[in-house]
Amino acid sequence: MQRSSDKALDSQWSISCKHRLGHVALRVQDMERAKRFYLGLGLRLTWEADDWCYAQWPTGEGIALLSPDYIAAGPHVAFHLQNRSEVEQMRKHLQAQGHTCGPVHDHRDSSASFYLQDPEGNWLEILHEPKGGFPSNVGAEPIPLNDS
Repeated sequence: MQRSSDKALDSQWSISCKHRLGHVALRVQDMERAKRFYLGLGLRLTWEADDWCYAQWPTGEGIALLSPDYIAAGPHVAFHLQNRSEVEQMRKHLQAQGHTCGPVHDHRDSSASFYLQDPEGNWLEILHEPKGGFPSNVGAEPIPLNDS
């Protein structure tokens, strides 16, 4: 995917939607060591797979730890949006501004997202977070998205 161009920066984010900085994804070499570290800081494990995991603060912000074997995405920052339609709206808006965006993917946890690069080459994920929070495959209660 090509880097987004540096067009119309003054009006780039003129669309209106409720969003927040939702999570950061980091590439880690030792998944168990990284998981112990972040859980030791007070984050709670929400999702665990063979090649990645997701942990969250009690307020819902999270960190995704990606093993070297994880290939679906690389390190990135994610903006979480409250409504699924806002993901499509944001994608169309960014494309109209000349940015290259990947396709929207529906995920198994009822979220949906797409990826793009900012003008500096940093990867961003624009993600719909389900209203009731992300489901857990490790028995944790979902942390509902705050409406404020």
